[in-house]
Amino acid sequence: MNLRFRNAVLLLGLPLLAACAATAPAAPTTRAATPVDTTRKTVGVVPAEDLTKYRPAFPAPTAPAAPAPALAPKTATALASAAKAAAPVPTNHVNAQMEQRLRDQAYTNQNVKYTSGYRIKAYSGFEREQAMSVRRQVIARYPDETDYLTFKQPVYRLYIGDYTTKLDAARGLARVRQFVPKAELEPMQVLLNKTP
Repeated sequence: MNLRFRNAVLLLGLPLLAACAATAPAAPTTRAATPVDTTRKTVGVVPAEDLTKYRPAFPAPTAPAAPAPALAPKTATALASAAKAAAPVPTNHVNAQMEQRLRDQAYTNQNVKYTSGYRIKAYSGFEREQAMSVRRQVIARYPDETDYLTFKQPVYRLYIGDYTTKLDAARGLARVRQFVPKAELEPMQVLLNKTP
């Protein structure tokens, strides 16, 4: 069975190889005495297609009407009232359906507790006392910052803050680095509403 399969593959593959060999460029018999020119040849410039039929045509702007000559000099209050009179009236008002959708979206957003953001990893190590001392230093200096001490055997990790933007997290990192020079940012899920 294997022998027949192999012979069939060889017989079918032979014409393919012959076709490839026939279409391959001929190998140069002698090397040219002059080096091959590899610079880009300039081809005759092809006239561009006429696209004027696709371009939009706009009417020529009309000249503004000449203002009537003022009989008396205008005061600041007169200019302000003229500007208010010339202000456009809004036409796109929020209708009842849009108002309902906005209320629904606001209600949905109230229930969101987490978002992707950043926390500062202030400590990562095996000693709980070391993590607690770093935590005490940070809390003593910045009592508003939230701290998270996690333990995944055998490593203690101390995270500080809930930052939604990297810019805020970098500012917090600069403050914490005075206590912990090796502190770094870590992207993770952060709390949005810390107050009930």
